[in-house]
Amino acid sequence: MIDALFPLARPLLHGLDAETAHDLTIRGLSLLPPRRPPADDAALAVEVFGQRFPNPVGLAAGFDKGARVADALLGLGFGFVEVGGVVPRPQPGNPRPRVFRLPRDRAVINRFGLNSEGLDAVADRLKARAGRGGLVGVNIGANKESPDRLADYVACTARLAPHVAFITVNVSSPNTPGLRDLQGEAFLDDLLARVVAARDASGSPAAVLLKIAPDIALEGLDAMTATALRRGIQGLVVSNTTIARPATLAESALARETGGLSGRPLFGPATRLLAETYLRVGDRIPLVGVGGVDSAEAAWTKIRAGARLVQLYSALVYEGPGLVGTIKRGLSQRLRAEGLTSLAPVVGRDAAELAGRP
Repeated sequence: MIDALFPLARPLLHGLDAETAHDLTIRGLSLLPPRRPPADDAALAVEVFGQRFPNPVGLAAGFDKGARVADALLGLGFGFVEVGGVVPRPQPGNPRPRVFRLPRDRAVINRFGLNSEGLDAVADRLKARAGRGGLVGVNIGANKESPDRLADYVACTARLAPHVAFITVNVSSPNTPGLRDLQGEAFLDDLLARVVAARDASGSPAAVLLKIAPDIALEGLDAMTATALRRGIQGLVVSNTTIARPATLAESALARETGGLSGRPLFGPATRLLAETYLRVGDRIPLVGVGGVDSAEAAWTKIRAGARLVQLYSALVYEGPGLVGTIKRGLSQRLRAEGLTSLAPVVGRDAAELAGRP
């Protein structure tokens, strides 16, 4: 029913300010009765991070910042949901308007600035879903005015790890001044060491993932992957939004807005970076492919580039929740066409080609 209603609701939602439409969507999802996720093709199951994911299609962070509707989202058919970003103390983020649709480009620009209800509110909601099942992770960051950003990540990890399947360390948001500086090798090494120690001290088996920016140079990627391997990180999320503005953007006026660009224009650079990352880490660190996933073909390409899981968000603005089922059906068809019974043989098989290497 939700899938059928979206074509009717889309003109109304797109007639509103983008953030207002998003808030109404969250409110609507919160009113849905509980429902079991639809059964998935067994061939789509993925074993990763010590967990069995029923399918590889997840919701990226940023949609459900406050962990208000994780179960409703799982009911739409996502294999997993990442809530957040979360920072320790509540903060309003940047002034509105701060999110912009680029419809001709099937893209979004946001400069939310890690607006968050804070750690207490999110921790309480995640704790309350104990026993409900479904794989939920959380994206964590640091307060804009924090005197000790490393301590912010530790606090979030210690509090949230017992209630989630994974924690994504976000040092790549372009909308918090100085946050990407934590991607430097020395800072990152210290940060990951502290986060892993906090996770271990909590007694939680939650995986620790690191989310990286699509704008880093390959020399920076070398350093980040080496640090992640050294610190025993369980996964890399490739990638966050980009500060680049491709010359091909049709919405040239909106493209001048500051913030992170996501959606279809991000697919190419994010997928190349994903492939480059796979060529560096191989099967030693599972990868999550994010950026421009708006079809089964896009998801399949991310897997060929090295992703074991994929995430989407911006495409939902244009395609609606039915996209989740469309992608899963398309992946199943691909597997059957190749005579495969799982996605494992596809992971990374074309990484060199997709990275643009000979």
